[in-house]
Amino acid sequence: MTSRLSEIEGRMATAHQLDAVIRAMRGIAAAREREAQARLAGIRSVAATVGEAIGMVLTATHRDTGGFAREHDLAPVLIVFCTEQGFVGGFNERLLERVENWPSPGAAALFVVGTRGAALADERRLAYDWSVPMASHAEDVMRVAGRISDAVFARFAAHSASAIWLIHAVPAQGAQVAIVTRRLVPFDFDRFRTATRVRPPLLTLPVDKMLTGLAERYVYVELCEGLMLSFAAENAARMTAMLAASDHVGETLKALTREARIVRQDEITTEIVELAVAVAPASGSGIGKRA
Repeated sequence: MTSRLSEIEGRMATAHQLDAVIRAMRGIAAAREREAQARLAGIRSVAATVGEAIGMVLTATHRDTGGFAREHDLAPVLIVFCTEQGFVGGFNERLLERVENWPSPGAAALFVVGTRGAALADERRLAYDWSVPMASHAEDVMRVAGRISDAVFARFAAHSASAIWLIHAVPAQGAQVAIVTRRLVPFDFDRFRTATRVRPPLLTLPVDKMLTGLAERYVYVELCEGLMLSFAAENAARMTAMLAASDHVGETLKALTREARIVRQDEITTEIVELAVAVAPASGSGIGKRA
């Protein structure tokens, strides 16, 4: 049984190493989730500043933005934020299920953010028009948002009557995640209207050009916020997955420890029996000689 005990002890050593890796990955995910949450305040502050500027321009010019276009006149574009790395449980599956459950999904163009999401879309035979890798670090969010905004405005250059929707995860209570869907475009200027100022702002650019630039900036900031929320939710999901994996490794170690104790006890019992069998004839021959 010595070879069997050595095999079990080898499996236990491997399990301990795996548990150390899992704990390290969980720690990294926790740190990244906290970093993403901390950066959200700055992004929202920029959004508030841009929104205030839009309101000031609208109020000073008394401009009628015309409200939303009718929904059925717009071709929907769905931008889904998936993950670049694995070990996130069913995170990407839930996001693509939301896409598949979209009303008339065949009529919607799909932009997939995240290599894992694109691979899963291929497995599900879900056609997409454009994809880009997801941010692997919080500081990479702005670059990815820039690439997405470029793709969005390129889409408008070819199809001006489009409605842009974001589908992404957000962190929820207890290290859980929730899936949200929100419209990015058509842009609702009316929500930025502010009270009339005593001294109106000085405008040195054409109003249309200024509002277009501010709207593009606000769309970019909203993309940054959605990406950062998705990145935080991704790492929250990874922490949950690593916790489940750690529990599984712990149960495996307990089972291996029990098996090792049984094998070791069997070896001890076998050795005692062998020793007893070896001692018995020697004791018997000694008694015969004394007689």
